[in-house]
Amino acid sequence: MAQESWPAPAVTPFRDALAAALRRAGQIPGLATLLTLAGTVAFWEVAVRLFAVPSYLLPAPSAILGTFGVIGWDRWATHIAATLRVALMGFGLSILIAIPLAVLMMRVQILSRTLYPLLVVIQSTPVVAIAPIIIVVLGAGDAPRIVITTLITFFPLVVATATGLAATPPELIELSRSLRAPGFREMTQIRLPFAVPYIFSALKISITLAVIGAVVAEFCAAEAGVGYFIQVSTSLFKLPQAWGGLLVLAAMSLALFQTVILVQRLLFPWSLPKSR
Repeated sequence: MAQESWPAPAVTPFRDALAAALRRAGQIPGLATLLTLAGTVAFWEVAVRLFAVPSYLLPAPSAILGTFGVIGWDRWATHIAATLRVALMGFGLSILIAIPLAVLMMRVQILSRTLYPLLVVIQSTPVVAIAPIIIVVLGAGDAPRIVITTLITFFPLVVATATGLAATPPELIELSRSLRAPGFREMTQIRLPFAVPYIFSALKISITLAVIGAVVAEFCAAEAGVGYFIQVSTSLFKLPQAWGGLLVLAAMSLALFQTVILVQRLLFPWSLPKSR
């Protein structure tokens, strides 16, 4: 007797619709990251409440968010403005120093061999160790904090710009020299455009380092700023306020990072990587 074959079970329309909805949701940019963050915050909140963790050890997310109402937005604005001012001024100064220095190192080989090891030594020295010396030399005010921020941010810009200038196709350099193009035009019209993607990659790194540099400087000497606020809060064991300051710093770094991306999209769209 032939064995009777059973028909394969049909997939229900509900299952098809659910699978299609999950596929569409997976294609939404940032949705997976947002869901992961929300799940982490929810787990954090439940764990702190379930195990009754003291707020001076690990505050709950609800307690951290509550500090924004307790402190007051005017006080937050004062600290944010102080940190943002130092970070942007140090970042701008590092651009003014790093890009011309990279061009000089590219044009003068002996300068490259002389300065590059010195830059590596400066970058290898912990800024936290020399920050008190800088503050003693330059005194109080924004000047020492700007210098500290510049020291942290300019090294990636120098290295990335020099790498981008050296990555120019040699056939274009030979063509420009065969046409007797001056060195200034070779640098501005050939080498620098090829270095723009490298420069913006370094700018994205440096803008986040600028916030770190401003906070490190505020830990050493400041009367305002998010770093100063975190230091005072931790010294008074007000951990929810300190975590609130960390949240502000993360939001500030993310906003500045996205600003650099926006500038590249608006002013240099041809330097963006081609999407496949």
